[in-house]
Amino acid sequence: MEYSALQVILVFIVTFIAAIDQFSFLESLYQPIVTGMVIGLILGDVQTGLIVGGTYQLMTIGNMPIGGAQPPNAVVGGIMAAILAITLKLDPNAAVATAIPFSLLGQYGVTLIFTIMSPLMSKCDQYAAEANPKGIENINYLSMCLLGLIFGVVVTLFFIGGQAVGSAVVAAIPKWLSNGLSAAGGMMRFVGFAILLKFMMNRDMWGFYFMGFGLAIIVSGISSLATPALLILALIGFGFAYWDYQQNTELKGSVAVAADTDGGEEDGI
Repeated sequence: MEYSALQVILVFIVTFIAAIDQFSFLESLYQPIVTGMVIGLILGDVQTGLIVGGTYQLMTIGNMPIGGAQPPNAVVGGIMAAILAITLKLDPNAAVATAIPFSLLGQYGVTLIFTIMSPLMSKCDQYAAEANPKGIENINYLSMCLLGLIFGVVVTLFFIGGQAVGSAVVAAIPKWLSNGLSAAGGMMRFVGFAILLKFMMNRDMWGFYFMGFGLAIIVSGISSLATPALLILALIGFGFAYWDYQQNTELKGSVAVAADTDGGEEDGI
């Protein structure tokens, strides 16, 4: 299937914006579940884009940068997974696994930008001392444009050459390896959840954790509720989270008032 120059340009623009959003806009536009849908819309297969984006999102849900260490990049990996699944008709799980090398390229790109921009931080200090916000803005715009350009070029080049090269590669992949990639891609979503739970779970949360699974079984087992099951469970989860937030806020407020009262009595004595 041939794709137009407009589609290639749109893929570049989406990648460019998503790359900047990851570190600057912070509007979650770079998340795979968003970029997957947008790429699917551009390439004419929104359903596949959403499935691949959601699958990749589950894999990366627990990934976070720690200091200078960057995880495989979700922007390049998520977009390339959607492109591979749509253009090469790959299974979504296989597409996610195949996109991992591309996400590593994105990781290297981020590290490269950080390395290039690091010496310029002293220049920002100088601009700050001179009360020159325009100079600081220009350096920030430079880093944003460089990151967007690197990501956009990587994705666009592989998108353009990926159809011819990718089709030959996919045809040459033996069945056992293709099945292995699908299995690996399917397991990665559970790895993402495991990483997330490692940081979030504590004894106070286990009750909500198991209750959520119980509610999921009950809701999905009722035919009239099965379709909106995810929305129903999300609303229930939000309700519990909001209730817990209110309880903790009131408790902290009561403790603060009690402490102030005790302090006032001691001052009076």
